[in-house]
Amino acid sequence: MSHSDTADRVRGPEFDLATSLARADSALLIGLALPADDGDAPVLIIGDGIVDDAAAEAVERGLTAVGATGKHGEITRVPAPIGLDVDVVVAVGLGALDADDEADAGETDAASAAAESLRQAAGIAARELAGHATVSTTLSALAIGPVVEGLFLGAYRFELFRSADDAKGTKTDSPVPTKFHLLVTAKNAEAKNELAHAVTVADSVAIARDFVNTPPSHLYPEEFAKRAAALGKKYGLTVEILDDAKLEREGYGGIIGVGKGSSRKPRLVRLTHTGKKGAASLALVGKGITFDTGGISIKPAANMDHMTSDMGGAAAVIAAVIAASRLAVDTAVTATVPMAENMPSGTAQRPGDVLTQYGGKTIEVLNTDAEGRLILADAIVRALQDDPDYLIDTATLTGAQMVALGTRTPGVMGTRAFRDRVATLSREAGENGWAMPIPPELRADLASRVADMANVTPHRFGGMLAAATYLKEFVPAGQAWAHIDIAGPAFNSGGTWGYNPKGGTGVPVRTLIAVIEDIAENG
Repeated sequence: MSHSDTADRVRGPEFDLATSLARADSALLIGLALPADDGDAPVLIIGDGIVDDAAAEAVERGLTAVGATGKHGEITRVPAPIGLDVDVVVAVGLGALDADDEADAGETDAASAAAESLRQAAGIAARELAGHATVSTTLSALAIGPVVEGLFLGAYRFELFRSADDAKGTKTDSPVPTKFHLLVTAKNAEAKNELAHAVTVADSVAIARDFVNTPPSHLYPEEFAKRAAALGKKYGLTVEILDDAKLEREGYGGIIGVGKGSSRKPRLVRLTHTGKKGAASLALVGKGITFDTGGISIKPAANMDHMTSDMGGAAAVIAAVIAASRLAVDTAVTATVPMAENMPSGTAQRPGDVLTQYGGKTIEVLNTDAEGRLILADAIVRALQDDPDYLIDTATLTGAQMVALGTRTPGVMGTRAFRDRVATLSREAGENGWAMPIPPELRADLASRVADMANVTPHRFGGMLAAATYLKEFVPAGQAWAHIDIAGPAFNSGGTWGYNPKGGTGVPVRTLIAVIEDIAENG
């Protein structure tokens, strides 16, 4: 597979706005919400003025007859009544339309909670519509953006490595829909803009998912750099690649140290969206470990295959800077992406080795499985040479993130004001970022007997916070900075839920896009 496969392949269904049902459609997707009061009938979301009253009443009778409740995520199918030019009506449960109960004590506002609930319901529906080529939906009557994102991401499948089942090249018995018609009362400019924005955001998430889901046999540092560069050039970004020889010459000791155990040598990629002249600037840094064995401090064999996702942070920042260009955002954005493979071999770094990070700080490597912070530190120092107004780094950095916050809640650390801003935007985007501290007492635990600093503490307490403490050493005072640990949220190792399939989720792409747009609007 060449790098052009990722750069050029189509990701996801098509969408358009429509004011009436298309005769070619095989299904109509509608919403069914929980009643406001016990004993009332579920609330039908079927599109006033789009579906006539007689057909709506027939659908409602059918749903009542089969016991549909409106519980969130519930899927109910009924035959289409006479007058609807589709084969079947599919209702997805939306839960309570009043989102006050969904917002957790003011931590997420009601509108954001409602949007995420709708996004998840749409994702569930997209999977359940497998076998229907084209679908019309009245969910767009509630909101276009969340519905499109949910349908797009729920329909996402990664099938590059599946064999075709037949001569036509079909890879699944029941393909997901290839086109959605969003039923609206008017196709105005606002609706068109919301649709275009949602498709770009969802496709950007799919770019990150594709990278994460590509196995390490096919996505190693050199190939990752080529694919990122191809995408960058396709979308008008300025591209720079530093190979292993240049990294060594220029003193990127962290990246070289982590990558020296592999026959597949490290890279550093920089992708730049210039933005509007005089606009605020954002530096993005993402961890790009294409596979992590732990090195000499080798990981247990169980679930090591999940380490194909250890470049989830890199995938996210690449997708985000591409989105900035596609959306023509004023903010100037540069992604600095260190890429390496962490392998054990006769040339690998050893526990007890000392390396010199880019910029001169010496590090005693006590654990080679704490490699992400080593490559991030090099990239952070390089990114800050551009003097950005804001800095965000993101990484599948610590198992401690999952211990502290679970598998769906990214930890956000950094300078207080910007950390809180990023965490809030993350929750509004539906990615659930949660602000966490960087306790000053942890710095003493990173002391080394031979170097400026060790790469780990001598204990397991507060591991996520200790990793942030390490990175903080490379961020000067006064720099607005946020660190997002996505160790759990970037990769779904359990069953499908909402719009998230197994494998790469694309977190925190939507958070990064929200931050980029917020900076463009508010500085």
